[in-house]
Amino acid sequence: MSKIRIVADSTCDLSPDLREKYDITIIPLCIVMEDKSYYDGEEITTDEIFEWSDTNRTTPKTSAVSYERALEIMKPFMDAGDEIIFFGISEQMSTTCNIIRLIAEDMEYPKLHVIDSMNLSTGIGLQILYAAELAADGKSATEIIERVEQRRGKVRASFVVETLTYLARGGRCTAVTALLANTLKLKPQIIVERGAMGVSKKFRGRQSSVIMKYARELEADLLMADPTCVFVTHAHCDDAIVKEVVDYLEGLDYFGKVYVTNAGGVISSHCGPGTLGILFYAN
Repeated sequence: MSKIRIVADSTCDLSPDLREKYDITIIPLCIVMEDKSYYDGEEITTDEIFEWSDTNRTTPKTSAVSYERALEIMKPFMDAGDEIIFFGISEQMSTTCNIIRLIAEDMEYPKLHVIDSMNLSTGIGLQILYAAELAADGKSATEIIERVEQRRGKVRASFVVETLTYLARGGRCTAVTALLANTLKLKPQIIVERGAMGVSKKFRGRQSSVIMKYARELEADLLMADPTCVFVTHAHCDDAIVKEVVDYLEGLDYFGKVYVTNAGGVISSHCGPGTLGILFYAN
């Protein structure tokens, strides 16, 4: 009997526990350091990425899912005649979704469906969990895709970076901007809207106080959000800071689940250590 398989690229940043619980299959993006490519989450750690980046004063390049690896992972599902729903990082940030579409075309497999999340990190993860719950409720692939895409614009994804150095190294902002921001201890809040990243606010001060200010400024939106769950996703943020944010969110007595996840290699490469985001669905 065929099944509905939910597949995503590694930028969804779901924890191993959540991937197992919801039976999510991950296809890794690639991280390129000098002349060698590594599969995100499989062949290299974020510790190694940060160490290499600081030693070489540059950021690794990241590239889309490889055609061969993606096909290798999905081929057993195709052979079984399963419906496959693939979630990819925003098409404005990567060609990953198009590679999966090409596989569907080459393999003449109409049961392989592609959803452009128009997001990143657990902004994708929220959509994946929603799809998994719909599948568990017996919804068809068509119904799942329709509902996920109808709700896609309600994802609220934002994060605060501790330093602009990594974004500058990756070409996301100029070196001058990064130098000025770091000198003035400015911490920008990055938001994702319509598939692209932009700066929403700029905070100043120590990262611990900045992150709590960021969290509290979200309170009105959080208390009008979908109460099912909220994500705290971070890249090597201090444990005490993460705990303070989690305690704050749990203290709202509003969300059924407060998930804590680590940013993977691709997201960490661009944002750098100390980054933390709060991600949820608006109602």
